[in-house]
Amino acid sequence: MAAEPGEPVWPPVARFFCTVARGLEPFLMREVRARLEATEVEYILGKVFFTTCADLNMLKKLKSAERLFLLIKKQFPFNVSSVSKGKIFSEIQRLINDEPESWLNVISIWKNLLELDAKKEKLSERDANPLKRKMGKDDTILGKKLKTEQMQETQETRECQLEKQREEETLEQGDFFTKREEFQEALQNDVAEAVDTHNQNDLTFRVSCRCSGTIAKTLTAQYSYLFYDLLLFQEIGKVIGIALMKQFGWKADLRNPNLEIFIHLNNIYSVVGIPVFRVPLASRAYIRTAGLRSTIAWAMASVAEIKAGTVVLDPMCGLGTILLEAAKEWPDVYYVGADISDSQLLGACDNLKVAGLKDKVELLKVSVLELPLPSGSVDIIISDIPFGKKFKLAKDIKSILQEMER
Repeated sequence: MAAEPGEPVWPPVARFFCTVARGLEPFLMREVRARLEATEVEYILGKVFFTTCADLNMLKKLKSAERLFLLIKKQFPFNVSSVSKGKIFSEIQRLINDEPESWLNVISIWKNLLELDAKKEKLSERDANPLKRKMGKDDTILGKKLKTEQMQETQETRECQLEKQREEETLEQGDFFTKREEFQEALQNDVAEAVDTHNQNDLTFRVSCRCSGTIAKTLTAQYSYLFYDLLLFQEIGKVIGIALMKQFGWKADLRNPNLEIFIHLNNIYSVVGIPVFRVPLASRAYIRTAGLRSTIAWAMASVAEIKAGTVVLDPMCGLGTILLEAAKEWPDVYYVGADISDSQLLGACDNLKVAGLKDKVELLKVSVLELPLPSGSVDIIISDIPFGKKFKLAKDIKSILQEMER
């Protein structure tokens, strides 16, 4: 239902960006459009920017992104030619001091997203076991029936008792609906109060910096130490931190902050954002032992255009990352993984068990050159073929490709 004029949109429309492995930008652009119905989608090398009103549950489903950020500012780079370090730091401070309302707006959206997610979890827990609540209600009614039967001979006729019971049940249902309405009203009030009563001064923060290109060379020229990058990032972080404390009254906390500020300065752009999740999207909770990067595995599977009912084979599956990502996204498919290494297959089996996909993927200990499958029995082959950098091939690549083609 559309919001009334003057009412805030919920979830709020916000501008985000994701960091992404180089070369995967087109995959992420397609994904945010498809999953999040995102608009204003654009990219620069290693980052994709987009606008959406998706909630955290939907944002968590992005598979080709590394990390997700709420965008505070994106602007043209600083002019660093023949400029002193002090003047560059002054320009960096302007990222905070100019248009402070843009910072406060993004902080408000960040809090609203977290609060909405927390409220949804509470509602989910409340509604998680409706059968138990129904059984409890049925037990209450049964107890009343037994008590009524015991009083039947001495108090009133059966017809009166049945009528009384109907009245009691009607009252109970009325109480139930009244309590449910009260709970929903209280929930709405809690959200409104939480948004209104949060004090910006209560926030603690830390700053994460990246600096590359000409601006990095200009600034690092001031140092003659071996670890000049670390010293540079610490100095930029200190400059930004002082500006934030002066502008908003926030407190620095390097160990356990409420908020992390991410800033990236280079020749093309200056970007400032807030990480939406502490753990990167690319760190999958359902993968115990990492092999191929999960984002790359998902991208490889998406290129294959997997359809329901097909047979998908990874003849050199290793730890099973490709099959795992594919089975999570396209479950109605028969997956087969093969590898000659016992340790790799054990790791793959463990990963599938953690992900709850053991019944979706069959693992075989066989050589890629002797696959025990009939010719033409596989619809799709997806594999990260080792070309000798990490794992050496026992046979030449031509023989492997011929067996796959069979």
